[in-house]
Amino acid sequence: MKYMNKSITELHELLKSGKVTSNELVQESLELSHEVQNKYNAFVTIMDDAKGTEVNDNLLSGIPYGIKDNYSTKDILSTGSSNTLRDYVPFFTATSILNLEKCGAVAVNKTVLDEFGMGGTGTTGHTGTVLNPWDTTRMCAGSSAGSACAVATGVYPYATGSDTGDSIRKPAAYCGIVGYKPTYGMISRYGLFPYASSLDHCGVLTRSVSDAAIVVDGMKGLDKNDMTTWDSSNIHLYESLRKDVSGKKLCYIKEICAYEMFPNMDNELKEHLDNFYKIINMIKKSGMEVDEISVDYNLLKTIPSVYSVIANAEATSNMSNLTGIIFGPREEDDNYVDMIKNYRTKNFSSLIKRRFVIGSYVLQKENKDRYFYNAQRVRRRVVDKFKEIFKEYDGVILPVETGPAKKFSDMNKQSKEENIILENYLDIANFGGFPSITIPCGFVSGLPVALNITGNCYKDEDVLGIAKYVEDMLNYKNQIAKEVTHE
Repeated sequence: MKYMNKSITELHELLKSGKVTSNELVQESLELSHEVQNKYNAFVTIMDDAKGTEVNDNLLSGIPYGIKDNYSTKDILSTGSSNTLRDYVPFFTATSILNLEKCGAVAVNKTVLDEFGMGGTGTTGHTGTVLNPWDTTRMCAGSSAGSACAVATGVYPYATGSDTGDSIRKPAAYCGIVGYKPTYGMISRYGLFPYASSLDHCGVLTRSVSDAAIVVDGMKGLDKNDMTTWDSSNIHLYESLRKDVSGKKLCYIKEICAYEMFPNMDNELKEHLDNFYKIINMIKKSGMEVDEISVDYNLLKTIPSVYSVIANAEATSNMSNLTGIIFGPREEDDNYVDMIKNYRTKNFSSLIKRRFVIGSYVLQKENKDRYFYNAQRVRRRVVDKFKEIFKEYDGVILPVETGPAKKFSDMNKQSKEENIILENYLDIANFGGFPSITIPCGFVSGLPVALNITGNCYKDEDVLGIAKYVEDMLNYKNQIAKEVTHE
């Protein structure tokens, strides 16, 4: 690897100085794409005919990147990693990808995801399982598994992702890189295959906070095709990283990460929490205030159920057009009802079918108030609580998950009840549209672990600034995955 392990700014300097051409970077990235595909199965499509572009003053110009395969790309296969769209070639490109094209960025592949983004394992895409490049016996998480794997292995410095619950941030954590989901509406979702519209966010996976800021600066912007977007033209994320954030206030939530919440913790969780509290002490010693606060445990326990009801209901509604009549391979039968039934039976995975059953059930007239509307009420209570926290604090800092990437062999094991909140709290940022970023913070069992920082809506500059401050303190940026040797 000659160039692709470098940061965006380093690559830009090399391009501007003439020490390397955009074509050379693209060719290196394509070669690495095939190597990574053979080892880890990260891609749906590799664009072998991709060519470099003219380099200008934009930091992204001439630099290769990857696109999660639920972003629509004109004349390029866009499957959502589903059999239902295995031959689908769109006639338009997602707004955020067009914005990157305007910057001069060069797409070289489309990355694997869990089918339609509905999964957290990286195992349900129609092209098969994505393996974690640090340890192939463990998962990348999902749904942005392919993007996380590609960035972690140095195929390019960044890839796009989408995040409906934790689908950027958890894969980033498992793969030792940065995952950033900005405030809802900062990046247009036009052309992103919808999963749950009120929860869906576009975002990015990178190897540093600075690179994340650069890419989102390029992706964001008001879009007439997405009524949820807002004018962020006065926000300059990369430039804002120069601001001093040492006076900002952080907090962590006792009910999510205190030792006493885990009476049956295993060694990996203990080591992960030990590392987290060591970092908290480092931040305090640096002069930044960090407080422990308390949030109603019973309210936090509702998060997975609330997410499941809302996400599955919205998914069922959003994907009602997937009938085999307009999109996807048409199945023959005697009538339209049987044809649709045949199409969905053959082409949807068991996970998707289960989610559609749940979504249809909670949307039935007799169930809607009991389940869907109640879930929305509880969602509002959670969001209001965090808005209250953000009146006093600039960010909530917490460990991500219960340790490093989970093993495939443990995938179907039921989580301990005491771990449920720690495993699912990232959903809160989607409930409220809050900006949220995950950064590497150390190693457990030789594998990367991470922490997350979430702040109030429209305070992306503060969240990124704090993340950069902590990143500089820990210095786990620009990591390239190294496979852990098994005894």
